[in-house]
Amino acid sequence: MCSSDLVLIVDDGAVTALHNGKSLLPAGVIAVSGEFERGDAVEVRTSDGRVIGRGLTAYAANDVRAIKGQQSDDIERILGFRGRSEVIHRDDLAVGV
Repeated sequence: MCSSDLVLIVDDGAVTALHNGKSLLPAGVIAVSGEFERGDAVEVRTSDGRVIGRGLTAYAANDVRAIKGQQSDDIERILGFRGRSEVIHRDDLAVGV
C-alpha cells in the first residue's frame, strides 16, 4: 500500500516518458514529499498534483532530494555511491493507476 504523503512530483518530460513505458530518472523529478526509504511505495504526481502512477523507489527520500533534476551519470558524485540509474525502474512502476 502506498501512503499518499509519500510523493515524487515529476516534470512534463517525465510524464511523457512514463506514459511511453520508460523508467523515472532523477532528471525528471522536481520535488519530493514525505520521508521514505529505498524500496518503499510512493505516488508519482504531475506538477499540478494529478496522480499518474505508483512505484517502488530505488532511493530514500533524502537521496532523491539530493539527485532530483540531475543526470543519472552524476548520482555517484552527488551521493558518494553508485546506485541505480533510475529513481523508479519501469519494472517497479504502475502508470495510470
